[in-house]
Amino acid sequence: MSVTTASATARDRPPAASVPLYRRRGFLRALAPLTLLLAWQIGSGSGLLSGKVLPAPSVIAAAGLEVYRSGALADALAVSGQRVLLGFALGALLGVVCGTVAGLGSFGEYLLDPPLQMLRTVPLFGLIPLFIIWFGIGEEPKVYLIALGVAFPLYLNTYSGIRQLDPKLLELGRVLRLTRLERLRRLVLPGALPNILVGLRQSLGIAWLSLIVAEQINAGQGLGYLVNNAREFLRTDIVIFGLLVYGLLGLVTDSIVRWFELRALRWQPAASR
Repeated sequence: MSVTTASATARDRPPAASVPLYRRRGFLRALAPLTLLLAWQIGSGSGLLSGKVLPAPSVIAAAGLEVYRSGALADALAVSGQRVLLGFALGALLGVVCGTVAGLGSFGEYLLDPPLQMLRTVPLFGLIPLFIIWFGIGEEPKVYLIALGVAFPLYLNTYSGIRQLDPKLLELGRVLRLTRLERLRRLVLPGALPNILVGLRQSLGIAWLSLIVAEQINAGQGLGYLVNNAREFLRTDIVIFGLLVYGLLGLVTDSIVRWFELRALRWQPAASR
């Protein structure tokens, strides 16, 4: 896509203020969840949905306000957020490095791809007993489980992105007599960036799913502890509120990556839509 075409596309796009509310992207994305929420509230209020099985949204909101005012929510978010941050950083580094090594040559592929393909099919729940034996019941097994869940999508997408690079791009690096490190930094990783960002979005979602699994390991703090403690007291409203917080955190982190993706890939035609 040329610069002239991109400029014309930007000029032809109407300003956000002139677009009717019902046609704005944010409104359209929020329409389905709001409709579902309204139907849920109506179903609970009319008795179609049992309050013991699925409390009304208003009841869950009241339970969430109760947890927030007690200070338990802020403490849980701080602990769980730290676990996700550490696990994600470790897993992302491992996934990108392994994907790069496997994608750059046959030796790296034969060395890393077979064991990683086998390992990624092992369910995280199945690894909990082994991780407890290896690392105890502290923070280490929780962080490592999250890292393991994060690593595989980034590995697969990094590997795929490098293998799909245009051979002419690599030939350009040889013509310009770039070193291996310069080719990697200036050609390979930027060329694979769209795939890496897709893997990043997938990994962030899996990071929160892995957190739910990881916090089953003797968690005395965090969102998992909050949910498990509410389950012991049959507080379905707090359990559902905790699950909604998990989902909201996943949505927020995904939106951050989407925002970064739109700016990092401005040169792509799809990014200007």
